[in-house]
Amino acid sequence: MIILKSDEEIKKIALASKIVAEVLRLLEEMIRPGVTTKDVELYVEKIIRERNGVPAFKGYRGYPSSLCTSINQEVVHGIPSKKRVLREGDIISIDVGVVYKGFIGDAARTYPVGKVSEATRRLLQVAEDSLYKGIEKAWPSNRVSDISHAIQSYVEKNGYSVVRTFVGHGVGRALHEDPQVPNYGLPNKGPRLRRGMVLAIEPMVNAGTCDVTIMNDGWTAVTNDGMPSAHFEHTIVVTDDRPQILTKL
Repeated sequence: MIILKSDEEIKKIALASKIVAEVLRLLEEMIRPGVTTKDVELYVEKIIRERNGVPAFKGYRGYPSSLCTSINQEVVHGIPSKKRVLREGDIISIDVGVVYKGFIGDAARTYPVGKVSEATRRLLQVAEDSLYKGIEKAWPSNRVSDISHAIQSYVEKNGYSVVRTFVGHGVGRALHEDPQVPNYGLPNKGPRLRRGMVLAIEPMVNAGTCDVTIMNDGWTAVTNDGMPSAHFEHTIVVTDDRPQILTKL
C-alpha cells in the first residue's frame, strides 16, 4: 500500500532528511586516504546523535552498523570495519538513514578518495547525473517506471549498467515502504505518481556487468566482474509540479 504523506508529515521527513544531507556534506572533509570505514561510522553516528537523530540502519533486519560503507567493487551494504582502510584512488559509497521524531530521511553518495582516474570520475558523474534524470520524471501523472526508464536509458547510453538486485523505495515512518522504484524498466508502467508520495530514488551504476553477489557476511554486495560501482540517492517528494529534493542542502 502506498502511503501519501500530509504536508505536516513531509515537514518531519524533511527535518530527518536535512540531517542526512548535513552528514553527507561533512563527510567531504573526512574522506581521505588512511581513514578507516569504522572511523567514518563513528563520525557519522556522532553527528546524527548530536542533532537528536537516530541511525535508521542500525539493527534494521539485523544490520550491525549505523551506515553502509561500500568500497570500489562493493555495490551496497558494506559493513564498516577498523580493518578497511581507504587508499588513494579508491571510491567509497556511503548510504545514510536518519530517524528524527519518528520519520526517516535516506540518501547516499559516492566519494573519490584522493586522486582518482578519469575513468572513475566519469563513472561517478554518470551515476550522479542518472539520479537527477530519474528525479526529473517524478511529476504527478507520470508513473514510477518513467523514473526507472530515465535512469536506465541514461546509464546504458553512457556505456554502464544499472544494478537490478536492489531498487529504490518509498520512505516515511518506515525505511522501506511501497512503491518499489527500480532503476530499469519500460516507461509508463507501475503506480501513477501522486502528490504526497515520498520516494528514495537510488541508482547503483556498475562500470561492467550489472550482476552482483552477496558476500559471506550476508550483507555486502559486490560486482561479479570486480569492476567498480557508484551509488547516489536522494529522498524526494512528489508535489503538484516539480519534485522537491529533501536530502539536498
